[in-house]
Amino acid sequence: MVKLMMNSKYDLIVLGGGPGGYVAAIRAAQLGMKVVVVEREHIGGVCLNWGCIPTKALLRSSEVHHILKNLDDFGFHAKEVTFDIKKVVKRSRNIAKQLSNGVEHLLKKNKVDLLNGEGKLVAKTNKLRSVEVKTADGDLVNLIGENVILATGARARSLPNISPDGKGVWTYKQAMVPETLPKSIVIIGSGAIGVEFASFYNDMGVDVTIVEVMDRILPVEDPEISDFAQKSFIKQGIKIKTSSKVVTVKTESLGLNVSVETNGRIENLKVEKAILAVGIIGNTDGLGLEGTNVEVNQGHIVVDQWCQTNEPGVFAIGDVVGAPWLAHKASHEGVLCVERIAGVQGVHPLDVNNIPGCTYSRPQIASVGMTQTQAKTAGYETKIGKFPFVGNGKAIALGEIEGFVKTIFDKKTGELLGAHMIGAEVTEMIQGYTIARTLETTEAELLNTVFPHPTLSEMMHESVLDAYDRALHI
Repeated sequence: MVKLMMNSKYDLIVLGGGPGGYVAAIRAAQLGMKVVVVEREHIGGVCLNWGCIPTKALLRSSEVHHILKNLDDFGFHAKEVTFDIKKVVKRSRNIAKQLSNGVEHLLKKNKVDLLNGEGKLVAKTNKLRSVEVKTADGDLVNLIGENVILATGARARSLPNISPDGKGVWTYKQAMVPETLPKSIVIIGSGAIGVEFASFYNDMGVDVTIVEVMDRILPVEDPEISDFAQKSFIKQGIKIKTSSKVVTVKTESLGLNVSVETNGRIENLKVEKAILAVGIIGNTDGLGLEGTNVEVNQGHIVVDQWCQTNEPGVFAIGDVVGAPWLAHKASHEGVLCVERIAGVQGVHPLDVNNIPGCTYSRPQIASVGMTQTQAKTAGYETKIGKFPFVGNGKAIALGEIEGFVKTIFDKKTGELLGAHMIGAEVTEMIQGYTIARTLETTEAELLNTVFPHPTLSEMMHESVLDAYDRALHI
């Protein structure tokens, strides 16, 4: 039986309450639309509840643990420093809950209706779209809307021969809430998720091995950044196997037997746990797409530059439409999509080359734009600048001398093609270069910008200076 909600006709129906969906809903409400968000689990989505935010809370705890183990460097001394992993996890979960409640408050403040359940597209009548929602109580609710945004996110990808069981083989969800710390762990995949977990568990005293099928870790980063990161992680005690693939994972009495093939040679690793971090796949199942013209390609919904699908009135944003799988990209798509629907003037399509990427390992990694290899492949003649952390006064004062900043310019026009950083707090610094690229700034403006002293950001200026043979502190 279909139960019709009172006032169930909406200007916009949003399926998914993650950083794309809830931001789209709030912006639509600001523009005077009547909006409802349908969310099957927790408002805030994977990012807020099981990704971006709680992982940063865990990484902050592991960073504190690292500092406590090296107190002598700062003139302090402490005996028998210990930690309680249950309290570490509890802090992370409490932060996620706090922010989820905050998002729910924002929706209420903006008069956005929130319905807990699973929604799917059903019918279209007179330009209105019908969405059927199965609530947590098992009721069926019918919503009618002029436009629908699919913001259903993505889930962890499995390998043909390896599937997470939640016990020995974990996804990111189990890796975030360990009841006890394993003595050893294998992390399959060295993208941002894999590297962040490697950093957390290693700093908490776990024996960590990364297995990566490509010839270098962090394969989407500039090769120099990847190389520096690998050397840094190995120095910290993390074992890294590149050009390697996990053949089998077998459960044994004392843990797992992970069979790894490297250049034709098989090695068996005995570990307690394994984390599968080999990417994600869009949540497109159960959305009723088979009755529409919505196209799905390799697990992701196909959209145009305005996030419009092939089905009139149906849009899609965020992880479900594909890479880059980043919360800030989803939020930006949500805003531009809604503004396009509302007919707001001056809306621009998203340039994915201006989306910064951040990895919150130790050291942190951040980048925007082209790598040096990509610039060369695209036919650019480049000017490259670099500046090391060890040459920066603030970095030395912080005890964070590991890392560097790299900038890539078009030699002919002075366009900033890309910027890449590794080191302390670079995830907070990359926005400066992102703004520069968005404003189409050239080297002339950056060279003449005054940076505050003493700050880590001075390295950004010095890297630009170095690209034009004007560096002052190296």
